[in-house]
Amino acid sequence: MNLKLKTLCLVIVGSIVTFSLQAQQGTVNVSQDSDIKKLLEYKRDITTSTVYRIQVYQNVDPDKAQLEKSKFLEQFNEWPVDIVWNTPNYKVWVGNFSTRLEADRAWAKIKTKYMYAIIFQPKTDK
Repeated sequence: MNLKLKTLCLVIVGSIVTFSLQAQQGTVNVSQDSDIKKLLEYKRDITTSTVYRIQVYQNVDPDKAQLEKSKFLEQFNEWPVDIVWNTPNYKVWVGNFSTRLEADRAWAKIKTKYMYAIIFQPKTDK
């Protein structure tokens, strides 16, 4: 009796496995509007427009910020430098780095002269 029960269970399990494997076969056809591809490319462009910058100085006096910008450009002229007013300080921001790695490499050079330099992502108005 025990052998017949084991054989019956084995046949039932084998049948279930065979049936479930056959039930999972098939093909899927996707039809989509041609504009979907354009929209996906546009979205990728928007989401990959992340910019990293390095802040090297901040002060409430705009003349000191301008002086610091000039000093920075004498030492490092390979990146663009801007003075940004962000209440209540004028800040000297460097670069428009598209990747964090690129910003880290520049930061390593800048850090030798500006020990308080930080990498950040500016807020964008969306």
